[in-house]
Amino acid sequence: MAVLSEDAAHHMMHMSDSVSGWDTAGAVVLLLWAVSMWVAVAVLAYANRRPVQSWMYRLAIAVIGLGVIGQLGHFQEHVAQAGYWIGHPNSPAWMTPWGNGLAQGYGQIDPSKPTLGMEILHLVGNFIFLAGLVGIALFTRRALHTKARKYAKMGVWMQGIHGLEHVALTVSVALGAKQAIGLSTWFGTLDPGPGLWTYRVWWHFIANVIGTTIMVMALYHLRRERRQVRELYGLSRPGTEFSTDATSERTPEASVHHGDQPVHSHDPKQSTAAQPR
Repeated sequence: MAVLSEDAAHHMMHMSDSVSGWDTAGAVVLLLWAVSMWVAVAVLAYANRRPVQSWMYRLAIAVIGLGVIGQLGHFQEHVAQAGYWIGHPNSPAWMTPWGNGLAQGYGQIDPSKPTLGMEILHLVGNFIFLAGLVGIALFTRRALHTKARKYAKMGVWMQGIHGLEHVALTVSVALGAKQAIGLSTWFGTLDPGPGLWTYRVWWHFIANVIGTTIMVMALYHLRRERRQVRELYGLSRPGTEFSTDATSERTPEASVHHGDQPVHSHDPKQSTAAQPR
């Protein structure tokens, strides 16, 4: 999401009385989107301790898909903001109309804090992205040696740290700080102006470029390794087995499908040949 200047934020505060119902509805929907994704993540994390079931596969795919869609919207906001800065390097930071509307929707929580809505929007957008990355990590939990899992874990760590940055920014503003406190503001020591706007715009842009690239790599390898992952969910024909740390009991039916010989033969000829003459 984009970063507002103090002047733009104060303008938003004065406009809070005219926030449209669409802005409010959009803010609520985005928040429910994030909450539902983290509920699904919690369900998957718990279910992964039990024997694998096909519904876990479908739920993980849904979480990953919602995370990708969310990050597309999130990242385009940063791209648009960086593009605006290139043309107007000394101007206050800019937000797209839809980003500005969502920020105004969240800003109704406390109109006396003009930047709170924008910080909440940042926080929600980043946690949707993080949930998508966690979804890939959980999806590949039984495929420990796949490249998709390695990139997913890398993304979870990187985006987790970036998410903590947004927690700090949001909480500091909510508690009454004159300026958001975090790495992207030099812990509140940068004065409002072109220096702060430039630093924060490019800080968050670069962080999202790195995070998005990691997610793309995880998805790329997940597609290449999808057969291995699907086999672990029982959704593909048996193929070459590979090592995982998850243990599972093979049923008699699974043994037959894997080509194992049954313990007892039911062939009448064989039974007759085994009888003494």
